[in-house]
Amino acid sequence: MISFLRRTFISLSIRNYRIFFSGQAVSLIGTWIQRTTMGWFVYRLSNSALLLGVVTFLSMIPSVFISPFVGAWADRLNRHKMVIGTQIAFFTQSSLLAILVLSGVINENVQYPILLLALFQGMIEAVDSPMRQNLLIDLIGDKKMLPNAIATNSAMFNGARLIGPAVGGLLIVLFSEGVCFAINAATYIPVIISLFFIRIVYPKLKPRTESTVKKIIGGWKYVYHSFPIRYLIMNLAIYTLFGFSYSTLLPVFARDILRGNSGTQGLLMSTAGIGALTGAFMLASKSSIKGMQLRLIGVGLLASSALILFSRSTYLYLSMWMMLFIGFGMMMTTATTNTLLQSMVSDEMRGRVLSTYTMTFQSMSPFGGLLVGWLTSRYGPQASMLLCASVCFIWSLNGLRMLPRFSKDMLKMLVTNSNSSVYRAPRLRLNK
Repeated sequence: MISFLRRTFISLSIRNYRIFFSGQAVSLIGTWIQRTTMGWFVYRLSNSALLLGVVTFLSMIPSVFISPFVGAWADRLNRHKMVIGTQIAFFTQSSLLAILVLSGVINENVQYPILLLALFQGMIEAVDSPMRQNLLIDLIGDKKMLPNAIATNSAMFNGARLIGPAVGGLLIVLFSEGVCFAINAATYIPVIISLFFIRIVYPKLKPRTESTVKKIIGGWKYVYHSFPIRYLIMNLAIYTLFGFSYSTLLPVFARDILRGNSGTQGLLMSTAGIGALTGAFMLASKSSIKGMQLRLIGVGLLASSALILFSRSTYLYLSMWMMLFIGFGMMMTTATTNTLLQSMVSDEMRGRVLSTYTMTFQSMSPFGGLLVGWLTSRYGPQASMLLCASVCFIWSLNGLRMLPRFSKDMLKMLVTNSNSSVYRAPRLRLNK
């Protein structure tokens, strides 16, 4: 048992990553409290699934325009200082939201500040997410530990996902939405403090040889011409647009389908967090990426099947069981994609590829939120989710057909970029 735990959390033996992990663990609980509260708050004020979709859209659409530039600059900026700046900005956004809600400025008749603050949050996220993705390798230093670091980072994220929604749902019932927003603001303080204790020495930058636009276009060409990377990005796009958008409708399902309250929504989100946390621990216990390509397709089929059943359920316990598998599958999809990308890609292209990863995730999410919001306004929440889940299921079935080519080309990329050690294949014999 002890050896299992040591293997699972081996990346925490690195000082910088351990400090980062500790600070983020507190902050992410607050983030999930706010996510739970925001959905319930917007739906309570407006009774509009479409407005839920608009808020999701505004909070993520900036990534479409900002993330490519951040990715192109990521290799030349001090990523440590940039992340400190984004965390301070998140603290400011959450504080403003709490003040406006607690003072009554935002109410049933005045809702536009929510839209402005959602847009502000999206702008911060567009910078923060690709920077934090690139910061991870700076914290670890050893690329062999990268898969474990990504997995433990996912475990931290989903542990917070387990605790935050349950606490958020309870706090809404006991106090108010404004208190929840204030608590989230306070949780940014530990992570900001922890970041100042991290020590990273960046090498002297080489002179710039190409423009930012050329770097962005070069990154997109690299993604397009590499079949494994192109497939991973496409898979993420499909699941983000049609699968991950289920979270937008959770307040609707909790209140209108399951006849519950904010606590019901918190239970659903926390159950998804349990599934996601289970998946994160499974990934963290793996010492290589071998077999991840098949696992990616398998968890896609599992998650989409669970979404189909969830869309038809009117019973809380059945819905919670389905959320367990949905959370597991969705977490495994994102973390596995991240791990495979960082393992396959060369160092000089990592920033640009990860910015494409981030842009895909955060650009498809807003359109997914708008899509399910519109579909729900026309056909109802159950039909909307059933349609989206079916698209994901069909796509994953198609992935089985592409698996042999994906596996072959992935191994070639690992060898070409001298990353074959993360695969741990004892008799890897491929020509460059």
